[in-house]
Amino acid sequence: MSPSRLYALLRKEFIQMRRDRVTFAMMLVVPIMQLLLFGFAINDDPRHLPAALVAPVQGRFTQGMAVALKNTGYFDITHPNATGEEAERLITSGAVSFIITIPPDFERKALAGGRPQILVEADATDPAASSGAVSALSTVAASFAQREMGAAATAGPDIVVHRRYNPEAIMQYNIVPALLGVILQMTLVMMAAMALTREIERGTMENLLAMPATPMEIMIGKITPFIGVGAVQALVILAAAKAIFDVPFMGSAGLLFVCMLLFVLALVLLGYLISTVARTQMQAMQLSIFIFLPSILLSGFMFPFRGMPDWAQALGEVLPVTHFLRMVRAVMLKGAGSADIAPDFAALLVMVAVLGALALLRFRRTLD
Repeated sequence: MSPSRLYALLRKEFIQMRRDRVTFAMMLVVPIMQLLLFGFAINDDPRHLPAALVAPVQGRFTQGMAVALKNTGYFDITHPNATGEEAERLITSGAVSFIITIPPDFERKALAGGRPQILVEADATDPAASSGAVSALSTVAASFAQREMGAAATAGPDIVVHRRYNPEAIMQYNIVPALLGVILQMTLVMMAAMALTREIERGTMENLLAMPATPMEIMIGKITPFIGVGAVQALVILAAAKAIFDVPFMGSAGLLFVCMLLFVLALVLLGYLISTVARTQMQAMQLSIFIFLPSILLSGFMFPFRGMPDWAQALGEVLPVTHFLRMVRAVMLKGAGSADIAPDFAALLVMVAVLGALALLRFRRTLD
């Protein structure tokens, strides 16, 4: 072994690593991002969950019950005067996590010394997100009785909990539909990200540039095969979800298919945009992984979305997979319609337009 030859090889590797800015940035940024996300953004016990209060009679005891729920730290009454129909639309669209129904005779029965019932309907599509709030309900009745009815009425009202959409708290009902979005992103973004870098590495980019084709035509030609691949993958995953895990399908298959096509289009455009930045297939793969990591942690796939701080939720809102997970869970588990998923569908449309425009602009700069 020659120390001088070894030194020359090591020096050459460090110089090459320094010139590969993408790899150098990944070594520094990824550990910091993981530390920040796991340290600050991840929370298995979300609090201040939005709730709709359905109470035809807004008396003193009704307000006292609302205060007792809020004091637990788990419930925020964001819609204090909701009707039954309005509350149903809110929980179907995901705008609220709970519907609290206080019957009109609640105060009369409470004053008579009885145990009036209160119905709490929880969105159990994600059992982990609602389990803490549901367990806290055991202390609400006693707190209300001691506060509003005196120490003698320690029993308090009878709180009936109804876990909607997933009453048995089966985690597969929440995870398996979300895997559709995660698997599609993991494969499609990476494959599309190598679309142009493969041409550069193989030396066929000059032939591609010599063709009488516009940047738009080249982009459509590159991403269309991946859209077909994504459609096949989605059908296979949905069939497996039904056959193996028996995941319920309550909504419209046509609506879900349209959502999947829009999501797949956003993914391949994101991958194509990466391919205009990366110079090698290794860089394209690294950038795809860099985007995939926050998509797993901040989308609501592994951890409750509402349990994250506001800044982490803001980052999650700019990820396509976040909106797709909401749509696929709402359609499959809740039977949601087009009006219920309209906000997330519109967000994906905006992302498709922005990603397509950026990819075209970046492609033209790359060709100069």
